Amino acid sequence: MERLLSLPKLLVSQSGLAIDTAKQWSEQRRHELIDLFAEHVYGRQPLERPPGMTFEVVASEPCLDGKAICRSVHIDFAEGQGRIRLTLYLPAAIVASTERCPVFLLFDHGRLSAAADQHAPSSSFWPIEQIISGGYGTAMIAAEDIDPDEHDGFVNGVHGLFDSPDRPRASDAWGTIAAWAWGLSRAMDYLVTDPDVDGARVAVIGHSRGGKTALWAGALDERFAMVVSNESGCTGAAISRGKVGERVHQINSYFPHWFSENYKSYNEREDELPVDQHMLLALIAPRLLYVSSAAEDEWADPASEYLSVQQAEPAYRLFGADGLAAEPFPALDTPLYTERCGYHIRAGKHDLTEVDWTYILAFADGRL
Repeated sequence: MERLLSLPKLLVSQSGLAIDTAKQWSEQRRHELIDLFAEHVYGRQPLERPPGMTFEVVASEPCLDGKAICRSVHIDFAEGQGRIRLTLYLPAAIVASTERCPVFLLFDHGRLSAAADQHAPSSSFWPIEQIISGGYGTAMIAAEDIDPDEHDGFVNGVHGLFDSPDRPRASDAWGTIAAWAWGLSRAMDYLVTDPDVDGARVAVIGHSRGGKTALWAGALDERFAMVVSNESGCTGAAISRGKVGERVHQINSYFPHWFSENYKSYNEREDELPVDQHMLLALIAPRLLYVSSAAEDEWADPASEYLSVQQAEPAYRLFGADGLAAEPFPALDTPLYTERCGYHIRAGKHDLTEVDWTYILAFADGRL
């Protein structure tokens, strides 16, 4: 794993100050890094929770042979114009008790969109019964409710609602990944109000482009107690410098709407970026972080994803927690868990599977 030797320094501030305490990290370095990622990579969100945003539980009924309660929730963030449909499953036994449930919030980018507002059959991508049987709730929101995954000139979705029509689009304006991350925080706004959800134990999870989204949402929104990136690759968990498979110039060419315009200036110039993705993972500290890869997913580059987890460890050490820096790259289907960080690489192709969920849920047990 000695692939990269010239990464930006995680624990040195913009002014050259060594960051050696959790207080310095939380009050200074963390904010610097968020600003750098917003300016150079993901773009700046123009607002947080919109004024007047409302929640409506439109259905709440038993399902899965009585083992779960399914709730359909409408999150209206712009009157008559913007709505996120959240589908939430909770273990019936916990709902019947006085306890509150930890929840995995899944960001979907087209695999499950038909599940909105109706009962969703369990699938390998979202194995609801497996999650429920583990004592967790699970929720899902869909990308299409927030922003279309197409280069439409940023006129539709939340960009069309909240960007100023009177000014040219700034070079650090939010891209689609940032818009989706904004939507995850709006889902979190609801989850912390649900009487059966433990708002202090919500994990956000995404696969591929959804994994990129989950990481940026988790970096920005510290209410997420656990952040899970599944095979997020380029501009997700994988370090950009020296990466194999998909690189910055390719992702900006194929998906020009995902990131800020500034990011395109680093096409084939990753070494000039003031940040790299280990810094994004470090922004999750000291909360729970889980990254997963697949052996046949060379495009995402598992070695660079794991290296990023290792290089994020210094931020966790500031809080007295170990990361995975001392662990060699693991064998297939042999998860590595420390107190706050986890990683696995499974056999197979680019996907989110029940095997991935099994390892992720095992890490969450006793931690989330």
